[in-house]
Amino acid sequence: MFPKNAWYVAATPDEIEGRPLGRRICGEALVFWREADGRVAAVEDFCPHRGAPLSLGRVCDGRLVCGYHGLEMGGDGRTVAMPGQRVRGFPCLKRFAVREHGGYIWVWPGEAAQAENTPLPRLPWVDEPGWAHGGGLYHIACDYRLMIDNLMDLTHETYVHATSIGQPEIDETPCSTRTEGDQVVTSRFMNGIQAPPFWKVAMRANGLDDSAPVDRWQICRFLPPSQILIDVGVALAGQGGFDAPAEAKASSVVTDFITPETETSIWYFWGMARRFRSEDAELTASIREGQGRIFAEDREMLERQQLNLLQHPERRLLMLNIDAGGVQARRVIERLVAAEQA
Repeated sequence: MFPKNAWYVAATPDEIEGRPLGRRICGEALVFWREADGRVAAVEDFCPHRGAPLSLGRVCDGRLVCGYHGLEMGGDGRTVAMPGQRVRGFPCLKRFAVREHGGYIWVWPGEAAQAENTPLPRLPWVDEPGWAHGGGLYHIACDYRLMIDNLMDLTHETYVHATSIGQPEIDETPCSTRTEGDQVVTSRFMNGIQAPPFWKVAMRANGLDDSAPVDRWQICRFLPPSQILIDVGVALAGQGGFDAPAEAKASSVVTDFITPETETSIWYFWGMARRFRSEDAELTASIREGQGRIFAEDREMLERQQLNLLQHPERRLLMLNIDAGGVQARRVIERLVAAEQA
């Protein structure tokens, strides 16, 4: 169950560099490629001749050439040419609205006309100077809502990520959840504690004493259909926490773009944006490596969780106070799906 009249991250530009990319998004088999004018096109991954996947072909002069019999497809979903054939009567393929923004290729898997007046989410590391951003992509065999649950409840950090970002104070500190229209915000603030290993490294990178007590924050913001931006960081204790001056803290925004592939699999585009030492490419690579290890731990947990749920569909799960963010996000999703189906 996922809204289709919404923007999802589909790929990164390097994935379509000189070649087509086949990717299933919200149950739809799509093929992406770059046209001659530089724009990205997306149509059904289905050749109208014999049903071969167009993604197994190649790109030539901005046209998508089927790898089976050489049919040439344009970005508007119309067949342009085919060796030895008249193509005027060939059926058109469904075309999907696509935009390129913030280092990502976005797609609207629903009705393309509805995408025209719907803006993409604001990305501060794109719209404002002084930011650095790095990340990666994982394919995970789980319902996309399980990943939303995971990211809107960071209590799990104490256990799943015990050696990096977890610490007992997360369990001991209550979180609060509120809704702002279709957005859901869950936050937790921990004061006068020691930073966990990942944040000690970040403190040293920003010239801070990593043995000093800190105030730590986690502010998780869900934006429909399935994007989560998390303000995280530590500041020297008593300096204002989240609002501390830049020289007294190490902070970042964890960027999570969760794109359903099927009902039980996702494309997870993860990353981290920061405003300290933004020019340091080596630091960006180091943070990416560390973050990749952390999210690999989530992947194992979520895939095993999904298998359990498939094997025991009759079991009802508990809903606790720490689950409030995920529960509210699911309600937003249910409301959007119901509106599409009305």
